[in-house]
Amino acid sequence: MIGLFLGEKDLPIQILKKIENKKIDHFIVDLTKSNKFKKKGNSFFINIGKFGKILDLIKSKKCKKVIFAGNILKPKISKLKLDLRGLYYIPRIVKASKLGDAAILKVLIKILSENRIKVIKLNTFNPELTLKKGVYTKVKPTLLEKEEIIKGIKALKKINSYDHTQAVIIRDNKVISKETRRGTKEMIKSIPKSKTKKGILIKLPKAKQDLRVDLPTIGIDTFKDCNRVGIKGIVVKSNQNIILNKEVSIKYANQNKLFLIAL
Repeated sequence: MIGLFLGEKDLPIQILKKIENKKIDHFIVDLTKSNKFKKKGNSFFINIGKFGKILDLIKSKKCKKVIFAGNILKPKISKLKLDLRGLYYIPRIVKASKLGDAAILKVLIKILSENRIKVIKLNTFNPELTLKKGVYTKVKPTLLEKEEIIKGIKALKKINSYDHTQAVIIRDNKVISKETRRGTKEMIKSIPKSKTKKGILIKLPKAKQDLRVDLPTIGIDTFKDCNRVGIKGIVVKSNQNIILNKEVSIKYANQNKLFLIAL
């Protein structure tokens, strides 16, 4: 029996679909704002303030392993209905919520671990969501672009050791933008458009990132956003970046002369 803690966006849907297709016994703890999985008979819409109820549910299902997938929105503490264990754990969750979604996940994982519940990698049943090393498009980077990639990676590693940035854009051998908490999409939209294809989006795991639950993600929208502003390529980390709608995304990249590389 696998427990699925599912949040917002498309990733949880793909993971759930694969688990259903494999007929793996599971139940869902729905952490979305709108009770997104309410039509599933094995779904439980529980806010994280009722941690006692969540732990009792896991125990009743004789579950020892869980998967986290999707964004967990910062809870409005004043609106949370707490149970006794929620009262015990909520100070840790409140503190984490000030640091963002990833910090909330880390606290939830630690709490589960304290209760002898193991969190496994979110792509355990979906290895196809990540990429092996290689170039996945017809267009390949030039020698100069390879040098830019090396420079961009060095800059990103230096940046994210301080503020946990996941992505940068390098163009004309200069880092012209770095990701903020507003996300990759807003970063791409913020840069000047180029009439000719140039510039590279590099998106890699953050320093000390928990790769069980928080893998950097790109998808077809990322490719479209890059194409609109004239970015020529995207660089990700092999086995550590999620790519949604992989076939569609690679097809779009080929049609629009973008490259995709997994290092």
